[in-house]
Amino acid sequence: MLTSNGYVLDEAPHRLGALRPVPDGERRSREALWNRLDCDGYLLLRNFLDPAVVGEFRRYYFARLAEAGLREDGSGEVDQARLRHILFREIVPGPEYDAFCRQPVIVDFFSWLLGDDVHLHRRKIIRHTRPGDSGIGQATQAHYDLLYLREGTDEVLTLWIPLGDCPVPRGGLIYLEGSHHWVQAEEAAGVRKRPAASITADLPGLADDHDGRWLMTDYAAGDVMVHTAQMVHAALDNVDPAHIMRLSTDIRYQRVSDAVDGRWQHDWHDRDGL
Repeated sequence: MLTSNGYVLDEAPHRLGALRPVPDGERRSREALWNRLDCDGYLLLRNFLDPAVVGEFRRYYFARLAEAGLREDGSGEVDQARLRHILFREIVPGPEYDAFCRQPVIVDFFSWLLGDDVHLHRRKIIRHTRPGDSGIGQATQAHYDLLYLREGTDEVLTLWIPLGDCPVPRGGLIYLEGSHHWVQAEEAAGVRKRPAASITADLPGLADDHDGRWLMTDYAAGDVMVHTAQMVHAALDNVDPAHIMRLSTDIRYQRVSDAVDGRWQHDWHDRDGL
């Protein structure tokens, strides 16, 4: 049974489907990738990063937070004050995280895709989800990124990186098929011009409202997702039977020549109001 924030997803074929990876033959074609972004709103790039580099950063993260009692299997008592200190004062602004997000393979890809020098937003988000946690607020609710990036270009691209294997039960990102098309229409009509907020935690209800399908996949270490600022996405609850923590990061690149949202040029904190 698939859930998100405690809501049970409808697994009928007209409400649930699979994400389509970019074929190897299209990965070196800028035109093909932009056609996919225009059509699908996302790019699923298998084995984009070196799995060894991903694994090394995952080990660093959990080793650093072991001091606060955080374990990769989610067991034990966690000192939340110590965890927050290490996460927001050491890991998030630290050189290890920044270097991971600025790997040449990432920077070179976005420079090539966007046809310009690129800017990485300093507000980079890293999340861990404990197995078994559920209910409102535990998983990322349905939203699209432009809701939170109003003060810059709308041509920001998000890179979501699962930091380690993330099979469906571990709670990876899922995408509402074709949602970027109706979001673009609503944006043009001014329907969604409102303060930053998630759309809803009720993923099955949102799919019904738009007669759409949630798309998902098993992610392996090294896989990444690129999506547009208008693509609706969310996360599943972590119900992994192996009791492994889900860890991921989402970062954002854009052309240096486009307007930048100044609010996103500070280190991420979960109480920063964004």
